[in-house]
Amino acid sequence: MSNDHLFSSYNQLPSTWDEMYTTSADIRDQYKTIIEILKNTSTDILTKKEELSKQLFMTQGVTFTVYSDNEGIEKIFPFDIVPRIITAAEWNKIESGIKQRIKALNLFIKDIYNEQFIIKDGLIPADLIYSCPNFLREMKGVKVPYDVYVHISGVDLIRNNDGEFYVLEDNLRTPSGVSYMLENREISKRLFPGILPKNNVRSVSNYPNMLYKKLKELSDLPKPNIVLLTPGIYNSAYYEHTTLARLMGIELVEGSDLVVKNHFVYMKTTTGLKQVDVIYRRVDDDYLDPLEFNAKSILGVAGIMAAFRKGNVNIVNAPGTGIADDKAIYIYVPDMIKYYLNEEPILKNIETYQLGKPDEFEYVVKNIKTMVIKKTDGSGGYGMLMGHEATEAEIKDYIDNVKKKPENFIAQPILRLSTAPCYINGQLSPRCVDLRPFALSGKDGIDICPGGLTRVALKKGSLVVNSSQGGGSKDTWVIQNNLEKH
Repeated sequence: MSNDHLFSSYNQLPSTWDEMYTTSADIRDQYKTIIEILKNTSTDILTKKEELSKQLFMTQGVTFTVYSDNEGIEKIFPFDIVPRIITAAEWNKIESGIKQRIKALNLFIKDIYNEQFIIKDGLIPADLIYSCPNFLREMKGVKVPYDVYVHISGVDLIRNNDGEFYVLEDNLRTPSGVSYMLENREISKRLFPGILPKNNVRSVSNYPNMLYKKLKELSDLPKPNIVLLTPGIYNSAYYEHTTLARLMGIELVEGSDLVVKNHFVYMKTTTGLKQVDVIYRRVDDDYLDPLEFNAKSILGVAGIMAAFRKGNVNIVNAPGTGIADDKAIYIYVPDMIKYYLNEEPILKNIETYQLGKPDEFEYVVKNIKTMVIKKTDGSGGYGMLMGHEATEAEIKDYIDNVKKKPENFIAQPILRLSTAPCYINGQLSPRCVDLRPFALSGKDGIDICPGGLTRVALKKGSLVVNSSQGGGSKDTWVIQNNLEKH
């Protein structure tokens, strides 16, 4: 039984790299096994597998919140059953490129909050740093264990039509999405039993253990008290917070569960106060300590920054790391790699224009139909202008807004994101994808989970992969070479 009509509507997009097909429309080697299985499975069964995935996500409570019209709507995270497959050679390049990048960004954060050599040597303008909302003066001169500021990072990559991976952005504050990576893999195992070992797919299930190890080594105690600080049930990533706390066997706490006494942090328990040694926080800087940042915050803990500065508690990621993932700073990362490591960047940046520079502003406005404009401190796909989709009136309004504070905006050419096969309405169809691998830094260097979160623009022709904007995700398989020893 062959399900050949699966491909009848698979029309490769022009000038776009296809993850499954070569330019001569041959199936790439890494996809042959899974495609063979799909071909030999009836449409009815594939559709049942798709239904099963939705049920599993629902019963597991794998949801996220979309904020629109001031209301939070909980939705299932759409999942596509066809995995995205990356070869061992491709992964090796991604892995070494991310390690290089994270190393340089960590050195940059240390430098910015201490000697500021990179400013003194004229590589980055001082006003860019000091005007950045994510620069925390409160972190000046603060020592952190092993000089690691960014313990957890999610680096967003896209593959352009030249087949190369480019860095879209660095997420270094409270990156999310790892629980979807873990859940996607569990679903794949249920839907396609036995296929992953047959395809030599590397495991991602060790991530919670790797993370726990990195958190534990921040304390000298044999059994430190580690907690995960969540903003609470109304946060869009709350499912992730509960999942990670459970998988690591640590307490999930909110700001009201913690108290600071004599510059030590304590957790309130039924048997009294228990000292906290390490905090994995999913609360943004601004809300972390009402004594030092937003005085109205009820999500953080009063006095936590003073306890951190005295070295009585460790916070992951360190406060102030947002200085390195601001979109205005992104432009300078290739220079940082050369400056701090004396190396050429392994992974390239996307060409980026700073709208605070009059000539670059002018160029972007002239070529607006081929550009995307973003706020430098924006995230989640909100507040962007996609030039090729916008009306003349929308463009005018947006540009008028940019003119008020042009330094708060950057622009990038609209890229051709690579496409991967998705199972849609009983057929395979190409959809745009990106990739967010997760890196963990600690005293023994950087570990990267082999895979990551592949996000999919489920709307035909769309380039926006954010879940908050109608995107979904798929499992990411990194194929291990038989020759490799892991």
